[in-house]
Amino acid sequence: MDDATIAEPTRGLVKEGIVQDAILPEAAVSAAAAVRPRRPVVGLSGRLLVLTIAFVMLAEVLIYVPSVANFQRSWLSDRLAAAQIAALVLDAGDADMPGLQEKLLAGVGAELVAVRGGGTRRLLAVDVGMPPEIARTVDLRTQSPLEAIPAAFATLVGRDPGMMRVVGDGTGPNAAEIDFVEIVIDPAPLREALFAFSRNILILSLIISGITAGLVYLSLQAVIVRPVRRLSANLERFSEEPEDASRIIAPSRRTDEIGTAERALERTERALAQELRAKRRLAELGLGVAKINHDLRNMLASAQLISDRLADVEDPTVQRIAPRLIGTLQRAVDFSEATLAYGRAVEPAPRRRVLPLVEILSDLYAVPGLAPPDGAAPAEDLARLELDVAPDVTIDADREQLARVLVNLARNAVQAMARMPARSRVLRITARRGDGGCVVDVCDSGPGLPAKAREHLYEPFKGAARASGTGLGLAICAEIVRLHGGRIVHGSDPAGTLTGAAFRIEIPDRPRDGA
Repeated sequence: MDDATIAEPTRGLVKEGIVQDAILPEAAVSAAAAVRPRRPVVGLSGRLLVLTIAFVMLAEVLIYVPSVANFQRSWLSDRLAAAQIAALVLDAGDADMPGLQEKLLAGVGAELVAVRGGGTRRLLAVDVGMPPEIARTVDLRTQSPLEAIPAAFATLVGRDPGMMRVVGDGTGPNAAEIDFVEIVIDPAPLREALFAFSRNILILSLIISGITAGLVYLSLQAVIVRPVRRLSANLERFSEEPEDASRIIAPSRRTDEIGTAERALERTERALAQELRAKRRLAELGLGVAKINHDLRNMLASAQLISDRLADVEDPTVQRIAPRLIGTLQRAVDFSEATLAYGRAVEPAPRRRVLPLVEILSDLYAVPGLAPPDGAAPAEDLARLELDVAPDVTIDADREQLARVLVNLARNAVQAMARMPARSRVLRITARRGDGGCVVDVCDSGPGLPAKAREHLYEPFKGAARASGTGLGLAICAEIVRLHGGRIVHGSDPAGTLTGAAFRIEIPDRPRDGA
């Protein structure tokens, strides 16, 4: 059977109002197409690549900051060591050698070198007339690592004219004999060295970031992104034709979260496909039942007219069989009408208001088989109605809908007690206010519900306690109570005196503003 053949009776069912909850494949496809998300401009893998590069660059910055401070300290320490060696060379050599001092200072890269040790101070200076102006002083003896970082960046970004004075301890074999070494240098070569170091760090960081991001990108692409794309593609493909079993995902053998998601998706798709196929068959069956019921009702009506005429025949055999025939036909007509009514009916939202419960309970006296209220002359074969409800007990409900629930329960109780002696037929209704709602107990002295009926008590066509019942009454009662946000449960008589069927109805109050 193709989709067009199946869809046509389904649309007919909705038009006739017989099947209200059938899931239509065409509607499912249209809804899926309407909510299908657009593919993002930057996919998950692209975002991961950008984030990886950003995180690696951030890590490199955190490494670069102390590295540039350590680079400046090492550079200055090398200059101090060179200055100390130059002073020692000058002491060991011929101080009167022409240009020796200038050559040593040029090799150190300093304008002035001062070394103090053994109680003497040795000064090497370029003969330029006026001494150079000192703009900054860096004392490596007392400088902490935290102080070295701003000092390095001050050199890197500083453009102030002037020289830099650097002070440090002695190094090498003669370090114990030297108190300190002091030099005055031009910071320009240091700044250039810092720029070159920063440039190398940046190039290295970009290379590391690119390699790391590429490896992470490829790894995540294979491990996460492609499986996720496979899941999303399968969802789109499955939503186009959810009843096609070939579109159900085939899970991989992965044991991680992706594998768990694939297996869960497979179970969900299989369950949904089976449910949709069942709904489709139900829609077709509902159309057939509707047509059968419609024709059957007409045939039963004709048979009922004939049976009514048979009741007038004076033949004893006819008189004995006719009532049974009439009752059977009437039950068949009632069942057909109840089936059609259930297929067409949709309970509206309750129009709730707070009202005394006794106002609703007054409708119960119109139920056939119940004795009239006190003051009237009760018939001997009617069931006794006992109301244990205070006048101030209120309920927040739709009056008509709740009356239908109580009348339905009362009618079921009367029918269940029909074969019992009249004096033992009792229907008792009690009510009380609970925590934020009203609780109503409906109990009778009948034979109670059989175990088979209790298994499917609130399911349509399954919870009938009598052979002639349709099983729709309690299903409708449960639906109305659920619309009120409450529940109906089968239990026992709170007083413990009635052993028949007992139902408890709990109707919560509507939330108040500010509650």
